[in-house]
Amino acid sequence: MHPQALPDAARSRPPAAGRITVAMITRNRRASVLRTLDRLAELPERPPVIVVDNDSADATAAAVRDHPVGARVLTPGRNTGALGRNLAVRHATTPYVAFSDDDSWWAPGALTTAADVLDAHPRLGLLAARTLVGPYAAEDPLNTVLAASPLPRDPGLPGTPVLGFLACASVVRRRAFLDAGGYHPVLFFGGEETLLAYDLAARGWGVCYVPSVTALHHPDPAERPGRSAAQRRNAVLTAWLRRPAPVALRATARLAAEAVRGEPAAGAALRGTLARLPAALGHRRPLPARVEQAARLLEGGQP
Repeated sequence: MHPQALPDAARSRPPAAGRITVAMITRNRRASVLRTLDRLAELPERPPVIVVDNDSADATAAAVRDHPVGARVLTPGRNTGALGRNLAVRHATTPYVAFSDDDSWWAPGALTTAADVLDAHPRLGLLAARTLVGPYAAEDPLNTVLAASPLPRDPGLPGTPVLGFLACASVVRRRAFLDAGGYHPVLFFGGEETLLAYDLAARGWGVCYVPSVTALHHPDPAERPGRSAAQRRNAVLTAWLRRPAPVALRATARLAAEAVRGEPAAGAALRGTLARLPAALGHRRPLPARVEQAARLLEGGQP
């Protein structure tokens, strides 16, 4: 649409670059992060970019500083995992933050659309985008799952209410993210999104799937070592952190049974769960009844 054809309200909005920052975490993936920065530099929004280097040993930080996109580089001096996103959000100065991983970026115009949606819906805390994967832009299977969410629509929110998302295809309201505490230190990395969705919802913020916003994901075909075990571990720890004790006990029992059967990654996941369980119990805060009801609805009404 030509700018002159836009409604007056749309023409008066500030540009996306003044409303939204792109935040990225990376570790030892110099070539991948530079490719992503190339794509971000091509966006019409020209967003500010913050990169958190999680203690890379391949000169990633220096390469990012030299990239023409002009990213701000934060170097915590250790591997902070998903908590690096918390650091980036704290340093952002825009009201909204869009997350990219070092193998993902945003479609042209997506950030403007996301900022407009967040402007129009002040209770929206997190927007889950549609994700297209690889050079042929295949639909990520998660898109179908999110679109089919059975949670009831809220007239004050856009899209489909959900309690899950893909971190590298999400945009947050900075104030809501900080209010919810960001990503949780007990989980560190791997399947950390559900807990953040729970915590946003518990604070009264909306979490919605909005497919008009598109993220592009080009993952390395080789899965990163330990990711499957970390995701399974964190699913159980999330239950201990926020769900009723019977739910958490059942999740732990299922993982233990899988480990006994010798299922791949289950043993490592169980050991990781037991090692982090005291910290999870120390941070335990059961969900409000309305959010627990929503979680059960997503699980198909399990008791």
